[in-house]
This record gives sequence, structure tokens and C-alpha cells, in this order.
Amino acid sequence: MRQFRYRFGPGPTWLCALLLLGVASASSSAYAQAPGGQVVDRAQLLRSQPTLRHDPYEAVTGTDANHAEASPNDPDLGEQAILKRQEHYRAFTVSVASPIFYTSNVALVRTGEEDDVIFAPEIGITYAPRLTRTLYATVALEQQQFYYSRFGELDFGSFDARLGLAYHIPQFRNLLLRAEYNYNRLTADGFDEFFSDHSIFLNAELPFRIGRAQQFALGTSAKVAIDTAPEQPGRHDFEAYVGYSANLTRSLTATAVARIAVRDYVEGERTDVSEVLALGATYRFTKWLSASATSTLAWNQSDEDVFEYDVANVGAALAFSYRF
Repeated sequence: MRQFRYRFGPGPTWLCALLLLGVASASSSAYAQAPGGQVVDRAQLLRSQPTLRHDPYEAVTGTDANHAEASPNDPDLGEQAILKRQEHYRAFTVSVASPIFYTSNVALVRTGEEDDVIFAPEIGITYAPRLTRTLYATVALEQQQFYYSRFGELDFGSFDARLGLAYHIPQFRNLLLRAEYNYNRLTADGFDEFFSDHSIFLNAELPFRIGRAQQFALGTSAKVAIDTAPEQPGRHDFEAYVGYSANLTRSLTATAVARIAVRDYVEGERTDVSEVLALGATYRFTKWLSASATSTLAWNQSDEDVFEYDVANVGAALAFSYRF
């Protein structure tokens, strides 16, 4: 029987404790050669790079760190509600983003790392109708391309379709529950598909506000693969995270997140444990235009030594997001 050996990487243990921080954001990097294995891992890690993906209902549910939800028992917010008229909820969101970032380990390898710069333009549309006062639906389509500066043979595209529900529970500290069906299609050399994945995503997040400008969040999520083609790179992901966000000014927001994930691969006996630390800042020029900077560190431990690695990413993005 294969024995699983898990070792925290140098630093993540105490840093995770230090950074009880965050809102969601994530990690890092890349590999190529035969369409499978690390190629799909590379794509899934890169797709989790923070861009401007925010649920349209965040401001209403109180889970968006850039807004505070009014309450009859909150005198500060109550006064704000009188002075500022509440905006009408908008269910449609169209977003365009142009992230660019540096990665220290293109191939996700233990030794002989190569670095590169990646340009990853993205466009998406989301429809999130409010079904009841606390229940929302989500329909989203997103397309993102990844272009490498030095390793052009690693270029790929990612198409995502999501359909789900989000349930907000104000009586329980604004707990937010989500359930989604996700479809992901990865392509190379134009539109040649090399991987597709059907999965169910479940998430629970509990925010803890500190005044109107700061917020902690605790969360857990599970992504269960239903069908993957080919089957070998498919995996089930189980994560827990803690985060912190602060509105430094009316326009500038800083975030940090520490997360740990267990990744159970569908075929074979491979199991990985990943630790990710991320720091970010977003400056909103207007309601529609913003710029962000991110820095992520990731450590991956596996019961198969060849899949162990660490990687660092530093990047920035300019994004346009319009709600109607």
C-alpha cells in the first residue's frame, strides 16, 4: 500500500496562522507536454488567479467587503441609509479583465524551475436573478486565454459555464451557502479540446464584520468531479480557507487569504495537499473600472514525489465590470 507523506512547506504553517485573513483568491502556475496530468493541473491553478470575478448579489447579501449591509440595529449604517439612496439591484454583469502576471515555476516541478510572464485576458457575463429576498440563482459564461511570453507552446484557453443557487441567511451572521453545476473546457492550438470537466461545487462562507471597513471570513468548499474527459487528470477538491479584507479608503481595498486544499484524483491513488497564501489590493476608479495587484505563494505536497512543487506569482489586472 502506498504511504502518504504530508509535509508543510517551509513557512506556510506559521504564515497561515499569521494570516487569518481574506476573501477568496488563489494561486498559481504551469506545465505542458502530453494533454493530461500536470497540463490540467497547470490550467486549474492558473484559472484560480484572482481577477475581477465577484457575484452580483454580494452587495445585497453583505458578503462584499466593499459594501456594508444596513441593519435596524446598526446606528451608523442606519444613518447612512437615510443619507444615501439604496441602488436598485442589477442582475446582469458583463466583465472584461486583462491580468498579467509573473510565475516562478512554469512546469510545477521540484527542481529546475523555469519562470515566465503570462497574459490572461478574460471576458464573462453573469445573470443572477433574485428569486426571493435571500435566494439567488446564478448563470455565468466565461472565456479566458493564457499566453506565455517564453513558452508559447503552453498557451491554452479555458471556457467555463456555471449554473447554481446562492442562499443568504442574515439570521446566522450572514452565512452564505452556494451550490453550482460547473462545466469547464480546456483547449489548445485554437479550439482543439484536450480536457473537459463536469462538476458540482458546494461552498459555505461565514463573514465576521469589524465595523464598516473590515471583515474576516471563514469558509469551506468542495468540488466533486462528475465526469471528466480524459478521466486521469480529473480530481475532487476539498478546501478550507480564512481571510481578511479592509477598506483602506473609499476606493482602495486590501485582501489576504490563507487556504489549504486536499485534492483527490479520480484515477489511481494520487492525493495532494496544497497550501496557498495570497495578498491583493484593488483600487476602484469608478463603479465600472478598477485595477488590482496580487501576490500568491503555493506549496504542493503529494504521495507521488514527482508532483511536489512550490511556486510564486506576482501580477496585476485592469478590469471593466458593468451591471444592468
